[in-house]
Amino acid sequence: MNRKTKWSNVILGISLGLAFILPSVLKANESVILPYNRYYDYDEMTEALKKLVKIYPQFLDLQSIGKSIEGRDMWVVTINNPKTGTEMDKAAMYIDGNIHGNEVQGGETILYTIDYLMKNYGVVEKVTRLVDERVFYLIPMVNPDGRAHWFDTEKFGGGGRSGMRPTDDDNDGLLDEDGYDDLDGDGLILQMRKKVDRGRYRISKEDPRLLEPAPQGEFGDWEMLGNEGIDNDGDGRINEDGPGGYDMNRNWPADWQPNYVQRGAGDYPLSYPETACIAAFIMDHPNIAGVQAYHNSGGMILRGPGDQSQGPYPAGDRRVYDFIGKRGEEILPFYRYMIIWDDLYPVRGGFVNWTSEELGIFSFSNELWSRNQYANKTPEPSSGETEDRFARYRRGSVDRLKFDDYVEMGARYVEWKPFRHPVYGDIELGGWVRMTGRVPPNFMLEELCHRNAMFTLYHADQMPLAAIEDIKAERIGNDTHKLWVTVINMRVMPTLSELAWRNKLIRPDILTVEGRGLRVVSAGTVTDPLLKQVTLIEHKPARVLIENGIPGNGSRTYQFIVSGSGNATIRLDCLRGGKDEKSISLR
Repeated sequence: MNRKTKWSNVILGISLGLAFILPSVLKANESVILPYNRYYDYDEMTEALKKLVKIYPQFLDLQSIGKSIEGRDMWVVTINNPKTGTEMDKAAMYIDGNIHGNEVQGGETILYTIDYLMKNYGVVEKVTRLVDERVFYLIPMVNPDGRAHWFDTEKFGGGGRSGMRPTDDDNDGLLDEDGYDDLDGDGLILQMRKKVDRGRYRISKEDPRLLEPAPQGEFGDWEMLGNEGIDNDGDGRINEDGPGGYDMNRNWPADWQPNYVQRGAGDYPLSYPETACIAAFIMDHPNIAGVQAYHNSGGMILRGPGDQSQGPYPAGDRRVYDFIGKRGEEILPFYRYMIIWDDLYPVRGGFVNWTSEELGIFSFSNELWSRNQYANKTPEPSSGETEDRFARYRRGSVDRLKFDDYVEMGARYVEWKPFRHPVYGDIELGGWVRMTGRVPPNFMLEELCHRNAMFTLYHADQMPLAAIEDIKAERIGNDTHKLWVTVINMRVMPTLSELAWRNKLIRPDILTVEGRGLRVVSAGTVTDPLLKQVTLIEHKPARVLIENGIPGNGSRTYQFIVSGSGNATIRLDCLRGGKDEKSISLR
């Protein structure tokens, strides 16, 4: 072989090798092009989801479960490894975000979660186990219209919280006729302030660019007038009827109250297409054992009840919530584990209240991003004193402004400038732009995504994981056997929450024994394994209903008397804890 032929063969071999290697390398690295130091608008998020599904088709499925008010698809990504079982035979974790249009980072956190699980499957043992054992349903944009408009224009002034069905907020017979206005044409919706004789605010002593509340019993010399706008409909009010005007997180069936009790609730529960299609999806998936909803902001790990009238959750459920919530404070150092009605404010018709109180699913709602992170400070508990609140307000505002000055080079704060308003007269325009306060700076977004994803994956890992642990058989007659079956739950959550089994919200777990030529004569619950005390089950002994489920990190043992000989198949079927099957020969 001459040198030219030799090198031709080497080049051919390298080329063939690259032909096999490069596609897999490119495929593995293609997801790297999804950066998490930026925010994705609706179209970009849709494209990113489709890209992930294309890269990982063996695990991911993307479907639209409905359309929003403005006709955008409601995307849900399902993560399941079919090689380890069918979707409905595993406990599922439901995760959503961006129910309010201006709470955008929930979408990025969910996109990150999908990306992280896929990139680390087969690399990180815990991730591999999670994907093999569990199912995930992820909806990054509950309010796709609100998200689209938040990115589309500054006219919402950082708002866009509502869905986009036109709504008569001021009861004048007109719809969405008086929203924000860019008064000076700079492309931004800023704040308005006016100097007055007796106002609620004064110039901050720590920074003259800021206003602070005047102390109790004193007048200030400034008044805040809200975001830029004029009286578009001539009713003497400004910005009182902008786009939309309802709250999808008050439109769920749990303790729903009409608009005159709780503003923004809609005409009736699930009256909006977005909430209706999500509710239908959840009801079609009774394997959902955990729920996580992402909101912003405030740095909170929230759980129900949403209102005091619902009473406290049962003690067993509280122990599970406390276990996961307190671990969350370690995973998310700037967050506090809190109860919605007691530590935040009452919420009626809320999503996680519906999933926890009416479906019996262990549910959390994280308020993403804590302003304490501007100054790298842990949150301070409230003492309830007015002066303390004012002091915290001043410190928070000053910290935020220093952050903008020194870390973001002044990009997020606009200096105040005079403007002649047609109603208010001489005022000033200025203050914070949209991308401040409620959402993290771009360079801090990835850590927020990662830490919250890790909390939610921890929550998912604590969902029930039920199995048949042990089967023992004893021959007690020529054709009769005594069978002991122990079922176990290897995680913190019970297979049925106390709310679920007390209120009969879902069917009980089921344990069956069957086999050709076999007949189950009797069955009972082993109440004392040492003394072998058994409480008999009166009806259908071959099909035992485990009414209150299998406790977290616990087990239950059942005794069966079986006549006949042959192979006995024992099946465990837990809607929210998975399924298992084992066999034993009875001779």
